[in-house]
Amino acid sequence: MPHQPSVTGSLPLWDGHPKGSKAYGRILAGLSFAGVATFAQLYSTQAVLPLLASDLRITAAEAALTISLATVGLAVTVIPWSFLAGRIGRVRAMTWGISIATILGLLVPLSTSFGVLLALRLLEGMALGGIPAIAIAYLNEEVTKAHAALAAGSYVAGTTLGGLAGRLVAGPAGELWGWRAAALAVSALATLAAVGFLVLVPKARGFMAAGAAGFGGGLRMLGGHLRNIRLLALYVQAFLMMGGFVAVYNYLGFRLSGEPFSLPATLISFIFLAYLSGTVSSRWAAGLATRFGRRNVLLAGLALTTAGLALTLASHLPLILAGLVVFTGGFFATHSIGAGWTGAIASTGRAQAASLYNLAYYLGSSVIGWAGGLVFQSWGWDALAAAIMVLACVTGAAIAAVHTGSEPHA
Repeated sequence: MPHQPSVTGSLPLWDGHPKGSKAYGRILAGLSFAGVATFAQLYSTQAVLPLLASDLRITAAEAALTISLATVGLAVTVIPWSFLAGRIGRVRAMTWGISIATILGLLVPLSTSFGVLLALRLLEGMALGGIPAIAIAYLNEEVTKAHAALAAGSYVAGTTLGGLAGRLVAGPAGELWGWRAAALAVSALATLAAVGFLVLVPKARGFMAAGAAGFGGGLRMLGGHLRNIRLLALYVQAFLMMGGFVAVYNYLGFRLSGEPFSLPATLISFIFLAYLSGTVSSRWAAGLATRFGRRNVLLAGLALTTAGLALTLASHLPLILAGLVVFTGGFFATHSIGAGWTGAIASTGRAQAASLYNLAYYLGSSVIGWAGGLVFQSWGWDALAAAIMVLACVTGAAIAAVHTGSEPHA
């Protein structure tokens, strides 16, 4: 019997590459490089926001626009990218996105004004929308169902390494030579990672291009996903928690650069080593989900984020850093589960379901990541941390109410 493509273009009779196979390893390695290239560039200015604000004589919230506009660009293009990927293929679409973003990233250090900088960051984010919009759908089509959650956790782990690498490169370079040199260094790193992705990622086997009805079918699937209360709860989680996460990392550097800590930019960049806890927890959470279920592990991750934020209210630097590690680990555990769960719930239209998740995720980054600066500038760190703890509690309540304990494990 010949294979018949589904509406999304996936082949239902294709079982996927099993864990341990050469192709499975290349998929994870290639997407890890894509994660490095994407998230190193997306947040390339975050480690040098205080330096950028001082050099351009702008406020903390204005400096954070270099992050927010990049994530806005990504958010508004994740759905168009998913439709394009349905026509030209997942791998080709990711290749286009990562290549265009790398070129734009190399232009960022040449910005002649703050306005030009913001415009380039917006365009860079729009190009980067072609990676997270498609990667999870690609994984769910190319990897066996039994290992899809683990593969998604591995991809998220790669994104944490990308975010960490970009910030660790930017911090010292920025302190020595300024924020433009920091942006150039991160773009060079992203270029190398993009090459790694292009070399390693294998050709898709579980995908066939959508036909002429693909666009209309995709729109109908979007509507169906938005009426699915289980998916909506995950989209709420993505919006609120990613927003809170970006706000913490955007403004903690300003707190540590001021009194009583007065830390230099290089030392502040080391706070992003907390991302390593996310690298571990994203894979750890995926493994635990097979034993205890996604719902329970996601709620445990939210509890960790709240506990970690509570520790950052302390006035002692070691406690603040410990809290950041716990907070980061908890966040990436929830994100790993949420991203993978979206693809599992959406048996059809996975690319569109993943795109809606990413839309909520990066809109949260843009809106709450920027608005957190207004809270921080007006009332200080304690108010910002408390507000994000409230967001975590709201998220937990939504997940607990919608996803019952009777749902099957990953």
